[in-house]
Amino acid sequence: MINFSFAVLISGNGSNLQAMIDAIEEKKIQGRICCVLSNKENAYGLIRAKEVGISTEVVNNENYSTREEFDSKMIEVLAGYQPNLIVLAGFMRILSPIFVKSYRERILNIHPSLLPKFPGLDTHRRVLESSETRHGVTVHFVDDTLDGGPICSQSSILIKTNSPIELKKKIHELEYELYPKVINWFGQGRLTQVKDKVYLDNKELNIGERNES
Repeated sequence: MINFSFAVLISGNGSNLQAMIDAIEEKKIQGRICCVLSNKENAYGLIRAKEVGISTEVVNNENYSTREEFDSKMIEVLAGYQPNLIVLAGFMRILSPIFVKSYRERILNIHPSLLPKFPGLDTHRRVLESSETRHGVTVHFVDDTLDGGPICSQSSILIKTNSPIELKKKIHELEYELYPKVINWFGQGRLTQVKDKVYLDNKELNIGERNES
């Protein structure tokens, strides 16, 4: 995709955002971040963006009485940047159908579990309390449900600790490697969503398939 640009939506620290910034610097993502938008004005990720000259926007969800009003404002703000892709990176809001329809088949999210297992929060503790032997991350296209939408790629590790903190660190390492890779696939035109199916290099992917290329 020529002149590929994407907007990153955050709510907090922005560590995945930093991984994207680094990947662009290292030419692992052939594109640019046109905007970082946060629903929290004190999100540290906004500082990360400003330090490297990326435009930032704040749309505080507390100023809007409904999800639809909030999402409509985000759509209005993002329209000025014309992103090819929306990337969710620790954005702690469920998108409404209004937003999903506006960027249909052009929204990615990363979740710290091997979806469809363990959607929602506190995945590391929940995995450790289960009988699972592996834990990982999932990058998926987004629909208007919690951590829903067709899966693009997953990466996993064997669980070798009883500490949620240690497990979280290991999962972050997977996130920082996998997310930029999948974003770049999209930017190169290799990754597409058609209705509820995902294609990489014109080959349909199945839920849970691990992509190593």
